[in-house]
Amino acid sequence: MSDKWVMESIRKLARPLRKEETLAGLLNEAGNAKYVLLGEASHGTSEYYSVRMELSKRLIAEQGFRFIAVEGDWPSCYTLNRYIKGYTDPGADPGVALSDFTRWPSWMWANQEIRDLAEWLRDYNKDKPDADKAGFYGMDVYSLWESMDEILKYLAARGSVDLEAAERAFECFEPYTRDEQSYGVSASLYGEGCGEEVIALLSKLQGQWKSANQDDQEEALSAELNAMAVKGAEAYYRTMIRHDSESWNIRDRHMVSALEKLMEFYGEEARALVWAHNTHIGDARATDMAQDEMINVGQLLREKHGSNVYAIGFGSYQGTVTAGRSWGAVPETMNVPPAITNSWEELLHRDGAEDKLLMFHNKERTVLDEVMVGHRAIGVVYHPERERGNYVPTVISQRYDAFIYLDQTKALVPLRVEAGQV
Repeated sequence: MSDKWVMESIRKLARPLRKEETLAGLLNEAGNAKYVLLGEASHGTSEYYSVRMELSKRLIAEQGFRFIAVEGDWPSCYTLNRYIKGYTDPGADPGVALSDFTRWPSWMWANQEIRDLAEWLRDYNKDKPDADKAGFYGMDVYSLWESMDEILKYLAARGSVDLEAAERAFECFEPYTRDEQSYGVSASLYGEGCGEEVIALLSKLQGQWKSANQDDQEEALSAELNAMAVKGAEAYYRTMIRHDSESWNIRDRHMVSALEKLMEFYGEEARALVWAHNTHIGDARATDMAQDEMINVGQLLREKHGSNVYAIGFGSYQGTVTAGRSWGAVPETMNVPPAITNSWEELLHRDGAEDKLLMFHNKERTVLDEVMVGHRAIGVVYHPERERGNYVPTVISQRYDAFIYLDQTKALVPLRVEAGQV
């Protein structure tokens, strides 16, 4: 396909991002959906967070969206949710509420942008009854040990008859000394997994929030979501030893299950905002992920909910990013080089070095529906010198309903850096 036709399509669709009429058009279109998915091309770029925050604030305040679900652990995000809803000491500082984000890469959520969002949400909620407050939750799958700890604390505090059953179920994990890799090897290679015990426990906690006292309903929901996280984490770590694509699929299916449980809790009319990497929220069928039989949140939600899903992708041409050079490494501010020639980001920069919005949803077909080009994806581990390997072949107008392009971006600033952790 000629670059000329691609550039003409871009010029036809692109609108200046910072104009109120542009944002109003996006908010009106997205506001008709039940699920609005807000992506990012890295986990360490300040503008991705700040733009998502501004869109989320308006969708909550102006259009009644009920909660934000993020690519984060349930226990630490639930601590922040309690702060946001005013369930903690009214004099508490958001930095204290964010201190539970200790798992690497904790800068994803323990950063100034999330601190600002937490303050806004707490203020938004302060005069509302509990049933009308906006929430903030994690839907990821990594919190195996932390979620077990939270379940035991919840059951012990209530003198629950299920405490003994939970303790027995978790005894199965004790030989692995809180080491996910050790558990995964034993479960995958030697058949020594704890899946049956976890499923039995989940069945005991499932749906208990529905009959709980009103003041305890969200805590009961949290116990069930922690049990779901343990179940999902057990399957994820058991599978990742041998099957990269299947462990990915387990993780994204879990995120959708957690999201749908939250929707059930908030009621039939609830609408949700989802914050996750582009690789999770953009439809996998419009990328080369499909060749590896990988699915994702965006695809699963579109298959089930159709036009009630609105996905907004993000990308930038160059700048800086917070990331590590290996898993668990001290985070660094790294340079993000100019996007490679003929990538999606380079084509948008060629059209003009300004921030812009493209909306594809319900528009007439263009040549962009037939062009698959590279689209940058930076993870928490990043090597700028290996830049060419950071691009996902993508049919952009099929992957997203809209795309926000930010020409120059900067690294977000973690709230703390301590001994190899953030």
